[in-house]
Amino acid sequence: MNDFENDVLEGLGRKIKSLPSKYFYDSEGSRIFQEIMDMPEYYLPRAEMEIIHNQSEQISQKLRQQELDVIELGAGDGRKMVHFLRVLSRHVRSLTYFPLDISESILRENEKLIKGQVPDIQISPLVGDYFQTLQQIREREIPRVILFAGSNIGNFPDSRALVFLEMVKREMKSGDCFLLGVDLKKHPKMIWDAYSDPHGITARFNLNLLKRINRELDADFEVSAFDHFATYHPLTGAAESFLVSLKKQKVNIRGKEFEFQPNEVIQTEISQKYDEEKLMELAQSSGLTWDSSYSDSQSLFSWVLFKR
Repeated sequence: MNDFENDVLEGLGRKIKSLPSKYFYDSEGSRIFQEIMDMPEYYLPRAEMEIIHNQSEQISQKLRQQELDVIELGAGDGRKMVHFLRVLSRHVRSLTYFPLDISESILRENEKLIKGQVPDIQISPLVGDYFQTLQQIREREIPRVILFAGSNIGNFPDSRALVFLEMVKREMKSGDCFLLGVDLKKHPKMIWDAYSDPHGITARFNLNLLKRINRELDADFEVSAFDHFATYHPLTGAAESFLVSLKKQKVNIRGKEFEFQPNEVIQTEISQKYDEEKLMELAQSSGLTWDSSYSDSQSLFSWVLFKR
């Protein structure tokens, strides 16, 4: 049984059914997510790119070293990092970029792009779950900055976010840095619009996960019998996505049967939004030291620099 099958069967077997959001990104899911990134309502990539383009110089001055390893967790195709790495390379004599991702094909794109756009740095892609691949470069004695861009920390509930930060700290030596992308709390309607768009793209993105389960796990989801619903709670800062069963039905997956009641939900995603107080609390609990933060002009998003 592979991880995908195991996680699907385990998640749907719970009293409150769930599916891990990391499985959204098959080839079709990745294509649909690019549509989401281009939506006017989806403010996140534009806000983060504003930070990268306007504040990379200031951040790079903080990271100035003779030698430096940049280790990016969940690196993707590298398009987001081109400008930052180009600027950083002017402040570091010997810069090595380690993009970590579970997708070998996406890392090939990353390597090709970075080599073409930032030729004066070394690049060493590592394929696999970053909890494991980080161990492969643990013994390097070069100062490092671990980079977790996007708003991926928001996919962890509080307890797992703390476990994640503690894991990052264990991979850092004294003086190393951790650069974390976070989506900030803001007007609730702006957040809700980003996750429940009027174009139906986010709904297709979520429903595509059922199609993937049908295709790869020989399941028989009736995709049209599910709807997408998103919510945001401004007090907790949690944006959540669900698939809602539109009728009483049964679904078979690899010999196991799962029953759905009308209006029963499958939780597919949580995206936590933060304020400075919450981030500082998490950092202190994990033992990281807050150094500085960098936000876009509307304070929608932030890169936060921590040190050990």
